[in-house]
Amino acid sequence: MSAIKRAKKWWVDFSFRAQRYRLPSPDNSRTGAKAFESVLRQRLTRGEDLIPKEKKKCLTFKEFAAKWLESYVKVNNKPSEIKNKTTYLRSCLLPAFGRKKLNEIYSLDIEEFKANQLKKIKPKTINNQLGTLAKCLKTAVEWGELDKIPIIRPLRCDPEEFDYLTETEADRLLATASGSYYTAILLALHTGMRIGELMALNWANVDFEKRQIIVKDNFSVGVLGSTKSNRIRYVPMTQDLYGHLLVLNPKTGFVLKGPDGLRFRPECSRTSIHEICDQAKLRQIGWHKLRHTFASRLAEKGVSMTAIKELMGHSDIRTTMRYAHLGQHTLRDAIKVLETPQVINLRHNSVTIENLGVQNSDWSKREIRP
Repeated sequence: MSAIKRAKKWWVDFSFRAQRYRLPSPDNSRTGAKAFESVLRQRLTRGEDLIPKEKKKCLTFKEFAAKWLESYVKVNNKPSEIKNKTTYLRSCLLPAFGRKKLNEIYSLDIEEFKANQLKKIKPKTINNQLGTLAKCLKTAVEWGELDKIPIIRPLRCDPEEFDYLTETEADRLLATASGSYYTAILLALHTGMRIGELMALNWANVDFEKRQIIVKDNFSVGVLGSTKSNRIRYVPMTQDLYGHLLVLNPKTGFVLKGPDGLRFRPECSRTSIHEICDQAKLRQIGWHKLRHTFASRLAEKGVSMTAIKELMGHSDIRTTMRYAHLGQHTLRDAIKVLETPQVINLRHNSVTIENLGVQNSDWSKREIRP
């Protein structure tokens, strides 16, 4: 049987490749049911679905962003990254794209967003916002909520300028500091550790036997976690740093303590570094400038960019290359090995015995001519 009538409704009832199909006919007549069966058989032959699937409802960016924050960002990102992505979404991405459906966000919309943001903030910050947008849309593709993402081109950024202390300025800063602040500044200048890594440094990670600091922890937004690059690095101690840490007591818990005897905290450390700068009659700097100082002094002394990258814990050598210009003198020294040694031409030059290194006093005042 193929077309049958049941309770005043025409149905198709047939088998195709050992599979039975029974469906109501959209045209409630015998002729309509037979025509419907013919259409269904053709679809099955072509390997198509009998009934076209309803198009999935496309979420708005605001709807998907809420799901993305809860199910992806908070699960896979560090506290600092969660904070940054949440801030970018609430401050600019949701106001710009929140009401749009995911498949209605086009490259033109993104270019207009960039143009508008450039009136208010720097390209580097805009690129961070675009990175959050791109990751959100990429996840939407992975989760089947979007077919493809629009082209998102980052803005060109000028090389970032950075400030650092000269050796004399660093000595003045250290001479002014005392207590835990002296220890913190000395550590920053001699290891290049980030402020969160300094706050998280535990005596268990100070290896006096091998004379090295094991950098494996970091405090970020009040939460103890791994370092920014998720890697452990080993930084040798200078003699000054080794000698200073050796006499500190007690050697338990965190190395740096705040005024209250508890761990070093960012709210007091920021204020204090500015106060110490004022007392030392230096421009006000932040803790990250001490990290720049560490890398800059290494570059100035000819240390390779690869070694600086490892000591700084950079995941990308391009980040380290900002210090490369500080070691230009080492390039000049390196190229000297290609210079051809100068040969004395006796036909055109007058050479004295002293220049030749002859020690005989009888010849010391004579002159050789061609």
